[in-house]
Amino acid sequence: MIKQRTIAKSVDSVGIGLHKGKPIKLRLEPLDVNSGILFYREDQGVTIPLHPDNIVDTQMATVIGKDGVTVSTIEHFLSALYAYGIDNLRVVLNDNEMPIMDGSAASFCMMLDEAGIEEQSAGKRILRIKKTIKVSDGDKYVSLHPSENALFDFTIRFNHPVIAEQHRRFIFSKTNFINEISRARTFGFLKEVQYLRSKNLALGGSLENAIVLDDNKVLNPEGLRFDDEFVRHKILDAIGDLKVLGMPILGEYKAFAGSHDLNHKLTVALLKEVDAYEVITLKVNESLSFAKSFA
Repeated sequence: MIKQRTIAKSVDSVGIGLHKGKPIKLRLEPLDVNSGILFYREDQGVTIPLHPDNIVDTQMATVIGKDGVTVSTIEHFLSALYAYGIDNLRVVLNDNEMPIMDGSAASFCMMLDEAGIEEQSAGKRILRIKKTIKVSDGDKYVSLHPSENALFDFTIRFNHPVIAEQHRRFIFSKTNFINEISRARTFGFLKEVQYLRSKNLALGGSLENAIVLDDNKVLNPEGLRFDDEFVRHKILDAIGDLKVLGMPILGEYKAFAGSHDLNHKLTVALLKEVDAYEVITLKVNESLSFAKSFA
């Protein structure tokens, strides 16, 4: 049987918040079986369980909240939790956003490596897709389809010479995530950054934690980490957004020009269609490849 996971010991880090530009303390703590992922704002004394019902904003990032207390930009962190198969964890913060780190999930993977992974006594719950669910906005869409493999298929199209159209089909596993997805950084356009800063947002944004483009080129002196870093980061975001469901998905995710907002609507639509999925506890011999994907 595939077992639930937490971390073996608590770990701490400090990083800059994307929007406020201030240092944020982050601590990860182990939790017992069937606890799920809990965000704890120690400055407010409020615990926010990870669940689609608690997503309160998806305009610029995925934001979780409860009783007026929020935590922003959780998606990069959640993608690392998904890849490492973490089911139970307390995330302690002293402000209203996750540290942006370098704009990817790599720093969070390093934290999890430092903490170590502990297998727990209870079986791991898997969300198996039984029928197709699709959410659209014009020609943009995100969808989930039945499959015996965990796949992410994403296409983006931007009217920009560096990006244009990019497509990637990603076969999920922890190893593949670390090698192919975790280092892909978030990206933005210089004119958008200037507008956000005029609104006192993105104050912590820099070439150290995002790919920034003007009308023609990448402004980061080191250039891109991958030729298709943009679509890889969109897959990273999608994995994090689906982690809000609290368990890994056995199925195929497909998207064209997907977003945090569409991903959230997809999780809500899926949970409403009770015949579209089943929650199962997989024995290893039932899906050996899926079990191996978290090795």
